Amino acid sequence: MTIDKKFVDKFVNITSKAALASSYLVGKKDKMAADKAAVDSMRTELNNIDMSGQIVIGEGELDEAPMLYIGEKLGTTNGPEFDIAVDPLEGTNFAANNLPGALSVIAISEKNNLFKAPETYMEKISTRINEKNVIDLDYSVKKNIYNLSDYLNKEPKDLTACILDRPRHKEIINELKNLEVNLKLISDGDVSGALLVADEKYNVDIFLGIGGGPEGVLAAAALDAFDCKFQGRFLFNTDEDKIRAKNMGINDLSKKYELNEIVIGDSIFCATGITSGDLVSGIKIKDNEFISETFVTHKSTGLKKVIKLKQNF
Repeated sequence: MTIDKKFVDKFVNITSKAALASSYLVGKKDKMAADKAAVDSMRTELNNIDMSGQIVIGEGELDEAPMLYIGEKLGTTNGPEFDIAVDPLEGTNFAANNLPGALSVIAISEKNNLFKAPETYMEKISTRINEKNVIDLDYSVKKNIYNLSDYLNKEPKDLTACILDRPRHKEIINELKNLEVNLKLISDGDVSGALLVADEKYNVDIFLGIGGGPEGVLAAAALDAFDCKFQGRFLFNTDEDKIRAKNMGINDLSKKYELNEIVIGDSIFCATGITSGDLVSGIKIKDNEFISETFVTHKSTGLKKVIKLKQNF
């Protein structure tokens, strides 16, 4: 089964409207307000679509997220059944402080085809080289880099690795430095970080490290359309995390997930820029219109491009 192409435009419109709503709060030092604006807009627009949608990755569970919570049903109910993953404001600190890279993100699949990721950390790795035994979460950093450099016929010093700049990554970063790999350190936004491997023009060969589990699923939905390599393994640090995972149907808590286990079948992914970053430019407002840029994929049609829209208010 495939998702009708008409839904691409509908979901591009949703992330564009959410990005616009959040853009008014860019630089206002209030990440909660910027996030709420994106959530409110996205929820309103989703409810106007002829579908029976359900949030599988959202702002949290009902007790902590009054809107776009996991399990929330959206749409008119007149249409196909979709699983929906959202990050209405990816990079809340970017938006609050007017820094590059804030996005409004959504991914959809047919019902039961999108992994229901718990709100926990995930160890992840991605490259555009989708060959067995080249990169793997179970390999050391050194082995991954040497394998990748051999496959690409490059020296490690000619590779670029993207990783979140966090204390937890100190050992990985030091290892990459010892191997003379070029580093692209990011302060937030590991959806976009993982996506930078999708195209050579972004000059990132490998993304690795520990980030958000839900963000891993969102990134996987886009990388699937590029036939990239992605692996993720959830990290459960507390008993509460483990109980929540079990309740979501995750029985093997140490399982390494391949991309085709995270996203099954057809999918649509949209990421609209709020502030300009590596993937897309941010919202631009002039007179009574706004311009948005959205990184879009639709697996079944092979759509993989940035869509620029000019819309009136």
